[in-house]
Amino acid sequence: MIAHLRGKLIHKRPNSVIVEVGGVGYELIVPLSTFYQLGEAGTEVSLHVYTYVREDVLQLYGFRTELEKRLFLHLTSATGIGPKLAITILSGMSAEELIPAIRHNDLARLVAIPGIGKKTAERLVIELRDKLTTLASPELEERVAAEAGSGQADALRDDIVSALVNLGYQRAAAEKAVAITLKELPEANFETAIKHTLRKLTR
Repeated sequence: MIAHLRGKLIHKRPNSVIVEVGGVGYELIVPLSTFYQLGEAGTEVSLHVYTYVREDVLQLYGFRTELEKRLFLHLTSATGIGPKLAITILSGMSAEELIPAIRHNDLARLVAIPGIGKKTAERLVIELRDKLTTLASPELEERVAAEAGSGQADALRDDIVSALVNLGYQRAAAEKAVAITLKELPEANFETAIKHTLRKLTR
């Protein structure tokens, strides 16, 4: 089982490289994120490797970082995600972007990856959201929390504006008042925020 290779890069093209180690050339499938980080042919490279073995297939997959490899293994553990699609996913979004997208249920970003439909994106979120916690660094955890808080604030703002428009207020005035309310009361729930906003609008 090959888990790591260090040698001379003798050929590279998107999604495929050949690395010579001890006179033997190993062909590896790689995501675009890894491809772009490799130097030109003739330079020394170091790749984390996953060996995929089936009855009629023996294929090596290479990754520039351990994080990419671990994320690849998580992706292939999800229902209906094989190595080829996992490489496509990693080619469409960096690991640092993909982990928050899955953990934060960002389906819009996931379906933007070629080959990923809504059902596949939903399955990734359901099956991997909790598993990917172990891959997140403290900085990434803070980013996920911030994005979650931002998403909740956006949803709250939209709900309040919609309610005010339904009550007959002009959208522009409602949006301005809601923005002021949420700045003054960032922790407010819907009921508190809309009451506060209504008081501003009726002054």
